[in-house]
Amino acid sequence: MGATRENPANPLDDADDICRLSASGLALAYASRALSPVEAAKATLARAGWAQERFNAFTQIDEDGALAAARASEARWLAGQPLSAIDGAPTTIKDIVYVEGKTISYGSRASEPVQASRDAPSVAGLRRAGAIFLGLTTTPELGWKAVTDSPLSGVTSNPWNDALTPGGSSGGAAVAAATGAGALHIGTDGGGSIRIPSSFTGIVGLKPSFGRVAAYPASAFGTLAHIGPMTRTVDDAKLMLDAMTGRDIADWNQPPFAYPRRELLRVDFRNVRIGYWREPPCGALDAEVAQVCDAAVARLAAVGARVEPLALPQVDLLEIFNVLWFSAAARRLRLIDNDRLALMDPGLRNAAHGVEGLSAADYVSATIRRAEFGAWMEAVFERLDLIVSPATAIPAFEKGRDVPDKSGMSLWTEWAGFSFPVNLSQQPACVTRCGFTADGRPIGLQFITPRGEDDRALEFARAYGEIAD
Repeated sequence: MGATRENPANPLDDADDICRLSASGLALAYASRALSPVEAAKATLARAGWAQERFNAFTQIDEDGALAAARASEARWLAGQPLSAIDGAPTTIKDIVYVEGKTISYGSRASEPVQASRDAPSVAGLRRAGAIFLGLTTTPELGWKAVTDSPLSGVTSNPWNDALTPGGSSGGAAVAAATGAGALHIGTDGGGSIRIPSSFTGIVGLKPSFGRVAAYPASAFGTLAHIGPMTRTVDDAKLMLDAMTGRDIADWNQPPFAYPRRELLRVDFRNVRIGYWREPPCGALDAEVAQVCDAAVARLAAVGARVEPLALPQVDLLEIFNVLWFSAAARRLRLIDNDRLALMDPGLRNAAHGVEGLSAADYVSATIRRAEFGAWMEAVFERLDLIVSPATAIPAFEKGRDVPDKSGMSLWTEWAGFSFPVNLSQQPACVTRCGFTADGRPIGLQFITPRGEDDRALEFARAYGEIAD
């Protein structure tokens, strides 16, 4: 049967059966000795090589390191002493996150690569849990935009249609997840960089509450930036989040308490108070995205959810975000030698130069308005249990571009209006696929819950998947 809107050709269709398994499925197979971590590592390494050749998803693939870790995991499973439920799970890391002994390039020819002397806290948590690291995934330069191409690594393609972008900045991670090149994938999200590629490639992505996953070194984009899981299932995102969660004194921005961990509950939507956020603060909602997301929200209402429209306050959130984001980019560029700036992504240079006329007062004003918006979002959750929105206002578009052709837009932030506001306000937000365009491009739905209630966002995303199937 040919691909249709309801059943488009899936990037996993031609994957080895091992590569289709979730981390949970791998653990069951390891425990029963139906499969070994070494076999899983070999299969996913082969798939990673294919994903790199076909879609440019990786900057490094570490076959020797992955197989050594897989042999150690295999010994633990044979002894009945796995480190965790993700022991032996093939995992990738975005090439801006530190992995001990690896060279981190940030997708840049202009800035010097970093030889990481220690794991980032998120990587360390996964390593303690026994994850097998396959390699590093592609990112735009310094993770600055919501598509994935860079002067160093070139253009990354969407596995649903290789003429399209997978989104970004965690685009390589999304491609690896969607194609079966690993079960678990670390992404970062400063304005949608987990959720946008998750939507464009039809996977699950969670931007956690700010501070739940420690960051080291501190992001150039400050308290806008989050680190989180990208997977093919909600349950895997939960396993990954728990492994990465924890305090690290190197991250001064973390709150001085540990986020609680608990098992995901089975929930339904009866009498759940949902605010449907349908209009982005900038740009326009694509008609097909609107149709698919409206139908998804109608399903929620049909099973008993109490849905009401939700409009954001009349403040210029795009201006607030651009001031904070591109001021951080400008500061980052000042660390690069002038004679190397010509090697940098021109879009990043231009965006950073665009804020050079801002004053300190402008920046402080943006931080105050951000705080006011954050307080407004907190107050919304006094009367609502959940906010649901499209994950993106538009579906995936032509690769190699920052904005869709003939859109009249100049910056990626203009079409990312359903993602960057939640970086400003720092709530957890989980994206899962809710449908497709007529030509088979995935469309994501976003579930937003109060700060600290990351598990609740995952529970609602999983429950939606069960009623949508």
